[in-house]
Amino acid sequence: MSNEVQTFLNTWDEEAKKTVAMLRALPAGQYDFRPDPGGRSLGELAWHLAEIDGYSGFGIERGAFEMGVRPPGIERPKTIEELAPGYERVHAEARQNVAKLTPADLDRELIFFTGQPMTIRNILWAALLHHEIHHRGQLSVLCRLAGGAAPGAYGPNREEMAKFREKA
Repeated sequence: MSNEVQTFLNTWDEEAKKTVAMLRALPAGQYDFRPDPGGRSLGELAWHLAEIDGYSGFGIERGAFEMGVRPPGIERPKTIEELAPGYERVHAEARQNVAKLTPADLDRELIFFTGQPMTIRNILWAALLHHEIHHRGQLSVLCRLAGGAAPGAYGPNREEMAKFREKA
């Protein structure tokens, strides 16, 4: 029988596969691409997806989210090619921490980075999963602007759709 923790892990793993596909699709040599001088570069935004997983799993494991306290191994890679394998490593480590939770843990509150209490349930679904999906969407736009073709996440992108039409 499935429980909410297992449902979350299954959903998170499916989203992680989409994140890895996105990271692998980023155009080589465009790590520092930054259309907005005040925004993150392509590489910085891509690594933020790993940071979301890493900080969430680490904070849940520790029972505390504190500014300045960093999970081990969270240093940002410096090349496009290192992003996907780095994300996979960070996701796997965070997943191990989250997999230790029981359904009863989901209602437990932790003080989040904002200084406000948040249930572990809300940390998992909103601060982690939905936050990551949001930034992955931003990354797909940056990927396009940098000359790449972001893979479809919830349906085909235009290149994938063109291939379907060719076969029809």
